[in-house]
Amino acid sequence: MELPVLNEKPAASGCSAGSCGSTDDQLNHLSDEIRAKVENHPCYSEDAHHYFARMHVAVAPACNIQCHYCNRKYDCANESRPGVVSELLTPDQAVKKTKAVAANIPQMTVLGIAGPGDPLANPERTFETFRRLSDEAPDIKLCVSTNGLALPQSVEELSKHNIDHVTITINCVDPEIGAKIYPWIFWNNRRIKGVKGAKILIEQQQKGLEMLVAKGILVKVNSVMIPGVNDKHLAEVSKIVKAKGAFLHNVMPLIAEAEHGTFYGVMGQRGPTPLELQALQDDCSGDMNMMRHCRQCRADAVGLLGEDRGDEFTMDKIEEMEIDYQAAMEKRKVIHEAIAEEMHSKRSAKADAHAQFAQEEKLQTRPVLMAVATSGQGLINVHFGHAKEFLIYEASPDGVRFISHRKTDQYCGGDSTCGEAESALQRTIRSLEGCETVLCSKIGYEPWDMLEQAGIIPNGEHAMEPIEQAVIAVYKEMAAAGKLEPSNELERASA
Repeated sequence: MELPVLNEKPAASGCSAGSCGSTDDQLNHLSDEIRAKVENHPCYSEDAHHYFARMHVAVAPACNIQCHYCNRKYDCANESRPGVVSELLTPDQAVKKTKAVAANIPQMTVLGIAGPGDPLANPERTFETFRRLSDEAPDIKLCVSTNGLALPQSVEELSKHNIDHVTITINCVDPEIGAKIYPWIFWNNRRIKGVKGAKILIEQQQKGLEMLVAKGILVKVNSVMIPGVNDKHLAEVSKIVKAKGAFLHNVMPLIAEAEHGTFYGVMGQRGPTPLELQALQDDCSGDMNMMRHCRQCRADAVGLLGEDRGDEFTMDKIEEMEIDYQAAMEKRKVIHEAIAEEMHSKRSAKADAHAQFAQEEKLQTRPVLMAVATSGQGLINVHFGHAKEFLIYEASPDGVRFISHRKTDQYCGGDSTCGEAESALQRTIRSLEGCETVLCSKIGYEPWDMLEQAGIIPNGEHAMEPIEQAVIAVYKEMAAAGKLEPSNELERASA
């Protein structure tokens, strides 16, 4: 069966159709029960995020804590970050929207409630949505993201529904650090500030984590990396949450642009550089599985990670749709089976390529970061000028590993001239700092020249090839050309 193109927009009922995971190696050691929970979850499986879509429904407007990095915005279509939505929904609207999206984007496997406030600070709206979806759309995985303050008293209710995945945002385990992140919490009908409030929050988060693990619910921990505040502390957080049974740790960069209106943004707190984030993720990865493909999604995100098709599913458009969800479920089942077969085939080919690389004489070379333009399915399938983000991979004598994604501006309008928006092109090239080559399906003359001037090698020779195999091939080519000599005696010794 031919797979559908995931970023294609199929027409349905008069309307066209429309935030993170473990690596393949990390999935290999899992039990069959846990593997079934994560293999088609785009936020819990790095492999799955190339193929499967997710959506969030914004039914939870209230929040019970204040974070210095948060500014919730409603009726906002121009920002892509947590806490932002275009429409607040009632539970009835959320169910209707979920079924409409699932029918029109059959690759959608996961429905999450992540705000724009805290779902567990809005328990009636949140659990009514979950109860109805458990009955009416049982083929969809249900997830919730929470700050954890109200988690312990919610665990029993969470376990009653089709909820196998919970994300807790844990930025610290030290109340002194927490007081720098959270100015207040709302607890037992009182606003509690400073270290005292942070201490209560941390205690509730840790208690809730332990209770979820005891119920067999997979827990992902999100942490926001805030330079100078908790960046030196997050490795300790990772050790503690792993010891308590968390499945995955997602260390995310602080979003601190002043125009978002957050306290940190207004006060000039900077976010981490991509290389600083990578270094911290590597420090934490020795303690537990790391998620590196998180897109820090809006609270109403729809589609593949890295895309947002929410404007195709506003409530006025959904009201005009006629959805036969029983028929949609049958279609979804067939497509999911085809995707699983495709994933298995590509996973086997990738494993074979890695095994062959490992059997060859080990290269005495240094690691290299490569940027890849892709729209999904694990292929190099995007023109450089059309890329809205790049996936970053590290190639080394030990093989290939996914590092992160980097957002960028799409500087090419799609015509043959491309590249007229020079400032956008310059920003794109700056976003690739640290990368030595960029792999894409095609690239124009102007960006090619500017990339070379920036010390980045453009490569359009591996269009429509699987990413990891292409990265290995380019790494070998660079080694054969003598471009990967260790830069000093220490690197030579380690190689």
